[in-house]
Amino acid sequence: MDPEIGSYKHLVKKETWKTVLTLAFQSLGVVYGDLSTSPLYVYKSTFAEDIQHSETNEEIFGVLSFVFWTLTLIPLFKYVFIVLKADDNGEGGTFALYSLLCRYARVSCLPNGQLADEELTEYRKDDDGWVPSSNFAIRLKSTLEQHKVLQRILLVLALIGTCMVIGDGVLTPSISVFSAVSGLELSMGKEHHKYVELPVACVILIALFALQHYGTHKVGFMFAPVVLAWLLCISSIGLYNIIYWNPLVYRALSPHYMLIFLRKTQRSGLMSLGGILLCITGSEAMFADLGHFSQLSIKIAFTCLVYPSLIIAYMGQAAYLSRHHVIENNYRIGFYVSVPECLRWPVLILAVMAAVVGSQAIITGTFSIIKQCTALGCFPNVKIIHTSSKIHGQIYIPEINWILMVLCLAVTIGFRDTKRMGNASGLAVITVMLVTTCLMSLVIVLCWHKNVFYAILFVVFFGTIEAIYFSAALTKFFQGAWVPVAFSFTFLIIMIGPRECRIYRCIVRYGYHDFHKDDIEFERDLVYSIAEFIRSNREADDKMTVVGTRTESIQSEADIDPPGTSGSGDIRPTKKRVRFIVPERPRTERRVMEELEQLNEAREAGIAYILGNTYVRAKPGSSMVKKIVIDCGYELLRRNTRPAVHALSVPHASTLEVGMIHYV
Repeated sequence: MDPEIGSYKHLVKKETWKTVLTLAFQSLGVVYGDLSTSPLYVYKSTFAEDIQHSETNEEIFGVLSFVFWTLTLIPLFKYVFIVLKADDNGEGGTFALYSLLCRYARVSCLPNGQLADEELTEYRKDDDGWVPSSNFAIRLKSTLEQHKVLQRILLVLALIGTCMVIGDGVLTPSISVFSAVSGLELSMGKEHHKYVELPVACVILIALFALQHYGTHKVGFMFAPVVLAWLLCISSIGLYNIIYWNPLVYRALSPHYMLIFLRKTQRSGLMSLGGILLCITGSEAMFADLGHFSQLSIKIAFTCLVYPSLIIAYMGQAAYLSRHHVIENNYRIGFYVSVPECLRWPVLILAVMAAVVGSQAIITGTFSIIKQCTALGCFPNVKIIHTSSKIHGQIYIPEINWILMVLCLAVTIGFRDTKRMGNASGLAVITVMLVTTCLMSLVIVLCWHKNVFYAILFVVFFGTIEAIYFSAALTKFFQGAWVPVAFSFTFLIIMIGPRECRIYRCIVRYGYHDFHKDDIEFERDLVYSIAEFIRSNREADDKMTVVGTRTESIQSEADIDPPGTSGSGDIRPTKKRVRFIVPERPRTERRVMEELEQLNEAREAGIAYILGNTYVRAKPGSSMVKKIVIDCGYELLRRNTRPAVHALSVPHASTLEVGMIHYV
């Protein structure tokens, strides 16, 4: 459990402008690296095979119009203005939306709706006693709570989105780094380039993942200046190209050019949308990385710097290409061709550094999402290291970090070109966005208490746009888009696989005149009480259940002396053995029977007692009197006090003591 989560919201409220601006600066290196490096490969992927650049400029202007409106509607309107507000006590991402829904409606298939959770964390953000005001909200809430099938569908939907984010965490570093390194093809021969590109990309990827253990705080300060320099660089080059080559390129921002583009290219134009889709890769990181920063800092960084820089960069590339129609090779349509020749090497070096940073956004988001999944019990336990004493959400997961590195290297070595990597990344990105749209429509009604009209408007407007892009990305399934599906299927099996253990939280209370039972009798009654809970209270997981200590279903066996030995022989203590019997009831569910069998197996394996001890010490810098009173006087009393292990008659061989030091 994370006690700090409850105070996270209050911590964000007390942030000063200095803190907000500092976080906004850090977010450049963690959140926006991926989104900022998309100009490296968007035009190249779009014109890879489906459409061709012509002298009429209808294709390039149509692509620019699509890029502008896609960047405006999805990252700016959808995420910055709407989705970022749907945080789950400071955490963001697909699973945070699911957790938020489970807090306002009893639809959880995971153990995050307990009364204890409401007491330990800031469970409700507002309107604790809220009752749905509209008839539709009441029916929707009731339907979701009553039908287990709908609850499982909701969980699987959230897991699919989560798995796609993890899969994108493998693909984004590969395509970002590989696209940046591909700029070498303009500076050396094609024969030499293919032998240099792959090794350099692999070395950079290894170095990137090796830096992760320093944490988001240090990585953000190291990477933020790189992204800032990169954004200023591409916007300056874009502005130069607009002024020098085609000042009238701004006209292509009109939606009219999208219609012209589709009318001319038709089916091939729709298929090329899979390349245009890459301009919003990294948008989900704004929401997934919310726990590392704050809403205001992420909004400031995007609206004031990232968004205008990207628009100018894309306009500059289109302005250059509108005056250059003789394309010798495919790579001549890419980013580096629009860079002035005297600046290509410095820009190449900066692009490689920015691509490394671009991979950081999705890696950090993957850490956050896996932490959420682990907390909700649908991911194997992994070691989570908190890298900041101020921001609770800044974490590092060593096992996941190295697994991502190995998979990234495998994808890079296996594909060796940005076209198939882009197809794979595009499908992963748009799938996550579709899942977010579906979950957000429920959040608007059940959590924000808005009219259902707003939810329908949200899902129809953004869902239609994303569905078009999804269909375009799906056409590239056999050209690399199958990779995120394979990754997601693997992670989904891990998440919904069988549990390795079951945990029950029990409270045993004795009255003033109750007799303290011995360890065997106590163990017997405890096991029976848990069995009664499993059999009779499967659907009431949100409430504490009081179970009596009846012992009829527990069979006790004793070794009895053979006939003829009683009376005159030596009296020997009888050995008592207790065996838990699973009752055979024809109407008992199979799941309940399996859980009872597991309880029986755990009982037969033995019982262990874990006791906690607290050691009090004077904190460093305390006065001499305080140190004598606490470190000597209190310690003397503690050592001469009867420990709990004796007071509770706990067997020594089955006891594990866990201690902690508390400084006062």
